[in-house]
Amino acid sequence: MHILQPKHSKLKSDEAQKLLSDLNISLSQLPKIKLEDPALPSGCKVGDVIKIEKKEEGKTIVFYRVVV
Repeated sequence: MHILQPKHSKLKSDEAQKLLSDLNISLSQLPKIKLEDPALPSGCKVGDVIKIEKKEEGKTIVFYRVVV
């Protein structure tokens, strides 16, 4: 992992379902990230939800992506 690369972590299935429910969206409505992306944690498969934490100006910004 590089110092400039944001932290990527895989959500558990129950966490992903809660996220989708809270946002009132379906899995297909999340932005996509390719399975071949080198930033993905090991063991990811298609359909997994990835949480990306980016630190900017002392704040942590969270993004979510679905693996395709």
